[in-house]
Amino acid sequence: MKRLVLAAGLILALAAPAAAQRSGIYDITGTNPDGSQYIGTLMVEQVGLLSFRLEWTIGPDVIQGVGMVSGLSFASAFSLGQNPSMGVYELLPNGQLVGQWTTIGAFAAGQETATPR
Repeated sequence: MKRLVLAAGLILALAAPAAAQRSGIYDITGTNPDGSQYIGTLMVEQVGLLSFRLEWTIGPDVIQGVGMVSGLSFASAFSLGQNPSMGVYELLPNGQLVGQWTTIGAFAAGQETATPR
């Protein structure tokens, strides 16, 4: 019985970070590594215990990616054209994702804030 309770507690502890990250649509504002600004939306869909499908829509561009939550951090991986790219975000108590992203070969990072609708 103790093992069952311990196992259930471990499962809940592992699921807690994912529960902090919500599936849904987010409004995004950001700054590219070159300093130009952008706005758009981010669709976040949970597809595993800690994994997410991501889809940014910025103007006519649609960028597909994956995400993973770990504690209060949310990491993303995506491609900009042929360039592998990634982002690291902090999960805030209000549901926002605030972080930085970069693409291979860039000499600066972009900034992005995603606010749940």
